[in-house]
Amino acid sequence: MKKLQIISLGLSLLALAACSKKGDKAVVSAPLFSVGKPISNSGTLAAGNYKGTMLANQTYTVGGDITVNAGDTLLIQKGVTVKMTNGANFIINGILISEGTKDAPVTITDPRRTKTTGSSTVGQDSAYVGGWGGIYCGPTSNLVVIKWTHLDFGGAALKALPFTGANSLKVGAQYILYFTNPSGVFILEDSWLYGSPDDATRFYGGTYNIMRNTMEKCGSNGGDGFNAKGSSVGNMAYNLIIGGATNGTKTASDGTTAGECQFTMYNNTYVNDGFRNNGVYGARSGSVEIENNSRALVYNNLMVNCDFGVRIAGGPGGAKVYLADTTFSASSIIQQTAYGYNFNYGDNASITGQFVPTNVAQPVVTHPQSTDIPNMKAFLGSTYTFGLVYDGSTLVGQNNPMFVNFPLPEANGAWITQASVDGYNFRLQAGSPAVGKGTTTAFHPITAGIPLDANFGSSGITPPGKDMGCYQLDGTGNQH
Repeated sequence: MKKLQIISLGLSLLALAACSKKGDKAVVSAPLFSVGKPISNSGTLAAGNYKGTMLANQTYTVGGDITVNAGDTLLIQKGVTVKMTNGANFIINGILISEGTKDAPVTITDPRRTKTTGSSTVGQDSAYVGGWGGIYCGPTSNLVVIKWTHLDFGGAALKALPFTGANSLKVGAQYILYFTNPSGVFILEDSWLYGSPDDATRFYGGTYNIMRNTMEKCGSNGGDGFNAKGSSVGNMAYNLIIGGATNGTKTASDGTTAGECQFTMYNNTYVNDGFRNNGVYGARSGSVEIENNSRALVYNNLMVNCDFGVRIAGGPGGAKVYLADTTFSASSIIQQTAYGYNFNYGDNASITGQFVPTNVAQPVVTHPQSTDIPNMKAFLGSTYTFGLVYDGSTLVGQNNPMFVNFPLPEANGAWITQASVDGYNFRLQAGSPAVGKGTTTAFHPITAGIPLDANFGSSGITPPGKDMGCYQLDGTGNQH
């Protein structure tokens, strides 16, 4: 190790000397952040214990589970491509850092699979069949940071339990990301998740910043996008979620007695979510779901052709869903579940009739808000009995959000099968009715426990934006 350091120092001094010549305007680039020894890509990485650095812009082939022991760190530098074969997983008991950049993202994928565009259905699209496994982070994994990283075609079934003490983790699980450490920190920023057969994520305990990501084709005949459980606390903001099987973002306090699951969910864009759920209609959402005694703040979200609007679960019914915690608690991080300033658009009466979810399968407690678009409190009127089915047919096609490039109305029920971004642009045009209609003062993101650091933390907790959805006219928000 000392020899490597001496060689590195000598090369740096030579570079500095070469650039010190009179009139030389060359700029010396800063060395990449690294940890431990470089990991060679000269052959297939067999199952085993790994630590150190996967080197920038290199391609690695993985043939078995990559395990990072407690106290060790695995760093993936920018531009790395990791080809996962044999359904391999990352088993993280220590620290994982995937440090892609906007210009040189990291890619973790199944080399057998190719992304497709256009109409997407289960049985015809390999996105819904797990290729490689997932990133499973155990009770001793105290920090995971994933930035500017493509996670494509994950979700192959677990062949064996990777660690003990995990919440609800079973052989056969098919998640892309799993984290279970009440004292740990999980950062997922500016990344992409493409394809999964079940929940894309499962979070049990810990502090999270899930921000500025893009999610496509997650869940085959069920499964959520960002699914936070247990005592997880944090933010889900500025994410674009298109073509999810059921909920795009969800909180539920099951899985641990350590405390309530509490999240802010703001400035997300949900498109065509909720139509591949083969469970009981009305027992799950198609955009936002708050259930099982969890708390949330849900603001400034843009929902387009989703099966249901913001759904606050109201109690037991035909599915395993329990009353969300809407009570006041001065000692809680989120003192009371609250929501508003959310935007809904729908291309048929079934969708518009659930902008405010009704008691189709079980009670819900989502009340119409005058700050929403459309103003559902005014639309339903003072005589409306909360929870009953209503006629939303006059709302069909109203309040087109005016995306830069996406066809609305969607033709022939395309909201059921258009599940990927493709070449579309979900930014807002200047004249959009969603511009300037969000709130920047009604709530604040969670910051406690989220480190801000270029390498070992968040790149930035983007505050609420005045434009509804994940893209802001001033260029902030989602950067994809």
